[in-house]
Amino acid sequence: MPTRTATWPLTDRIRVSGGEVAAGVFGEGSPVVLTHGTPASSYLWREVVPVLARKHTVYVWDLLGFGDSRPGPGVAPSIARQSRTLAELVAHWGLESPALVGHDIGGGIVVRAHLADNVAVSRLALVDAAVLGPWNTPFTEHMQRHAAAYRTMPPHVFADLIAPRMRTATHHAMSDQVAAAYLAPWAGPEGQQRWIDQVAAVRFDDVREVTHRLDRVAVPTLVLWGERDQWLDLATGDRLAAAIPGARRENIPGAGHFAPEDNPADTAEALLRFLG
Repeated sequence: MPTRTATWPLTDRIRVSGGEVAAGVFGEGSPVVLTHGTPASSYLWREVVPVLARKHTVYVWDLLGFGDSRPGPGVAPSIARQSRTLAELVAHWGLESPALVGHDIGGGIVVRAHLADNVAVSRLALVDAAVLGPWNTPFTEHMQRHAAAYRTMPPHVFADLIAPRMRTATHHAMSDQVAAAYLAPWAGPEGQQRWIDQVAAVRFDDVREVTHRLDRVAVPTLVLWGERDQWLDLATGDRLAAAIPGARRENIPGAGHFAPEDNPADTAEALLRFLG
């Protein structure tokens, strides 16, 4: 069942080797695939998609274990699994060399999909991207070390912990409605377990395997960062751009880690300029 507000429904359900993916396709033109990060969902792109869709066919999806996508029994929603899933989706959609846009761990996922899972791409855009380590926050590291404690705490206590954490993802305060939409997939006992599942599964090792090959990226690349990002600082974006030959480096004014949420207009325009 849908877990988020009806203002952002993903109507497609696609069977993949790791479970079932909620996805959507918008617009017409050259293909662009948007991959969100943690602890978000494709809801992050809701105001960016209409702008890109004026000139592109835009594909969005919820990562396995996030939003309305569900991993199969025993499937860990690791970056490696999400990367393979992205490769399967590109094949399912019949895309030959799409542009890939990745936010947060979505950045690591699209880089791994290109360099490890051999997804041919026309361009890469990495937005506040978790590619170069270390990128775990102290909160995430604590949760990984004490996963059993977080799994067994009362759901209302867990909700009180993650709600303020979610709000630090933006520079401008989220409205209650927006915050509720981001938190909806993590609500209740089931959502709590999904949150811990992804925290336990998302490890830098899955990206470390390809970071030494960043100099092999031979397509135009944009490294885009919220200038007020409190989760991954600007220097991380600078290092990432320096590691990829010819990468373009831009900042989004007035935006925190969730740049597409904080400043969707400038984020969309930067992507449009880059996509051409």
